[in-house]
Amino acid sequence: MATADPATTASISRVSFRGAVRPSPFRLPLSRAHPPGRLRVSSTVVALHKRNPKRLKYAAERQFKREDTGMLRVKVEPSGEDFWKLDPVIDLINRGAFGVIPTDTVYSIVCDLSNNESIERLRRVKGIGDSKPLSILCRSLRDIDTYTTGFPRGTNQGQANIFRAVKRVIPGPYTFILPATKQFPKQCIRHGSSTRYAKRRQVGVRIPDDPICQAILQNLDEPLICTSVKYLSEDEWILDPVIIADLYEPLGLDFIVDGGPRIADPSTVVDMTGTNPTVIRQGKGPKLDWMVAEDEEEDAQSKFAFKAV
Repeated sequence: MATADPATTASISRVSFRGAVRPSPFRLPLSRAHPPGRLRVSSTVVALHKRNPKRLKYAAERQFKREDTGMLRVKVEPSGEDFWKLDPVIDLINRGAFGVIPTDTVYSIVCDLSNNESIERLRRVKGIGDSKPLSILCRSLRDIDTYTTGFPRGTNQGQANIFRAVKRVIPGPYTFILPATKQFPKQCIRHGSSTRYAKRRQVGVRIPDDPICQAILQNLDEPLICTSVKYLSEDEWILDPVIIADLYEPLGLDFIVDGGPRIADPSTVVDMTGTNPTVIRQGKGPKLDWMVAEDEEEDAQSKFAFKAV
């Protein structure tokens, strides 16, 4: 009876596992061959099935070393039809690099969620203090449920089903502030007194409606840490990727994905941690009927306190 070659068996098992974990129309071709040494031992593949992929991936911290070739620039059609060009960008992110990608609003500086060194580099370049929490770009609602407590799903006591309303607007230009779970890395939320959210372990989550951004996210194992790209000395977003490259490459940016100029509106930020979903920054996403403005929330709380007295 003929026996299959161990290398072939391991290769097939590895490919089938990757496909089973995350099927996606944005899947990029596996253009990089695995080193022969990794395919000789079939027990490695068995362990991969039994262990959590995220634990396996981050068992050892990856340290990205920038080559002398400088920053990688990749120009992609806004429609994302040539997303195969993103292969080297995804490889850099997996190795611990940080760079700029487009979203459905403005450009964002992003890095791997679980790489401490990448997060510290992002903070230094952007000038973000340790006490300020960072937002994440998510692949799906499953990511949001993993790293936050999720959206209220309603109760028999009359609590509104916010989850159903949220599903109608994502992917879209909204950032939702939610309580973080223990799965969210500690280095992304530093405890301090200088911000509104640092003490209470809260995080902003986004699912952008942009084909380039989605193509990158769907080929990663975890969400991306993100922060919007602004001028270094002004509180104004940079919409032109050419200007972004000129300003941030000398600061150590590893890559930039050029998806064309963006619009001037950031995402609309909605705080989901209070009694009502409260818009604390109006952006591209319109205020919907189940949301309240920040001043309306304060008025509602004042009325409630008056009635209680």
